[in-house]
Amino acid sequence: MPQLSLSGLAAVAAVAFLVPSLLASFPRLRLPALVLEILAGVVIGPSGLGWVRVDVPIQIFSVMGLSFILLLGGLEVGFDRLRGRLLSVAVANFAVSFALALLVTYALHRAGLVQSPFFIAIVLAATSLGVIIPVLKDAGQEASAFGQLVIASASIADFATIVLLSVLFSREATRAGAKAVLLAGFVLLVGAVGLLIARAERSMRLEAILVRLQDTTAQIRVRGIFLLLAGFIALAQGLGLEVVFAAFTAGVVLKLVDPDLMSGHSNARPKLEAVGFGIFVPMFFVTSGLQFNLRALMSSPATIALVPVFFAALLVIRGLPAVMYRPTLGTRKALAAGLLQATSLGFIVVAAQIGMELGMLTQGAGAALIAAGLLSVMILPLAAVTALGPADAAAPETPSDMTAGPSPRPDLG
Repeated sequence: MPQLSLSGLAAVAAVAFLVPSLLASFPRLRLPALVLEILAGVVIGPSGLGWVRVDVPIQIFSVMGLSFILLLGGLEVGFDRLRGRLLSVAVANFAVSFALALLVTYALHRAGLVQSPFFIAIVLAATSLGVIIPVLKDAGQEASAFGQLVIASASIADFATIVLLSVLFSREATRAGAKAVLLAGFVLLVGAVGLLIARAERSMRLEAILVRLQDTTAQIRVRGIFLLLAGFIALAQGLGLEVVFAAFTAGVVLKLVDPDLMSGHSNARPKLEAVGFGIFVPMFFVTSGLQFNLRALMSSPATIALVPVFFAALLVIRGLPAVMYRPTLGTRKALAAGLLQATSLGFIVVAAQIGMELGMLTQGAGAALIAAGLLSVMILPLAAVTALGPADAAAPETPSDMTAGPSPRPDLG
């Protein structure tokens, strides 16, 4: 077998261990760990001290980290609540966001600031579900009408942008029409797998086996989930689709066909989070820092100026449509919702890497996009919590009946 060095992987693992430890030592530093993980990767990587470069072991762990981020993101989609007025408001909100994204990015294109406006519109229309859910949990708002509206909107935005990226832009040189056919075939196969799993779940004998083995060294539920994730990724790669869509779809399928995964009956969910957030996810963010091209970002004043431009674009594209929530949530909570919706990083990192490989983005523009995403994660969640105020964080309201159909509240549309 080829000789592989694991020294770089050990350095990345050390960063992943030290970052949360450092944050715990400074509790007043209210900063998501992923921001420091990316920054630490920049420091030790080729753009900084040059201690670590991305090699095969690091790349494998990074891909698995990305896959776990999207898998866990798919598990967060609240399909039980995503219906009625809540669904219609979330879809309308994303439609307005994407229309604004097209207007903003084509204006930037006409000004000579970007070269692929439609691609950048997709990138800027996403929201970091994995960032805003912990913020809502810490504020006690995850189950409130405010929290559910933000989560629903972020879920729609994440799903739509992942689909658009997979269909229209891929590292495989296939036309969009053929890609759509392949995507439809992938969805049909995924549906068949989902039905098979759902039918197997009804088998009392199989359920007894799963229960008996789930807490032994077999950890059978965790192995089954990993098999599903790896199978979907392999299928997507075979069809020329992006890993991001396959991993997110795996989470969605699990959420739909295995309700026990989300309940106290099974402890597979915390085990899955332990594997993902404990091992693979931080590897992805540290590796993103290693790949960050700081020299390209600092190459010219025009490139540096793209950072505040993209940051402002995020606020307009994802933040401004939150005015739709004002009749129901009030001005303060609508402002907080807009700030949370404008928070995006994970998808930006993934899409920027794809865009640079496809030649849709220059190295400088890709670095500027990622830097704008870093700013959004560093600034906007804290600003949203401040806008909510301590009273709202301490005493969340009960969910409204938005998920059940018409209500006496004013229409959000």
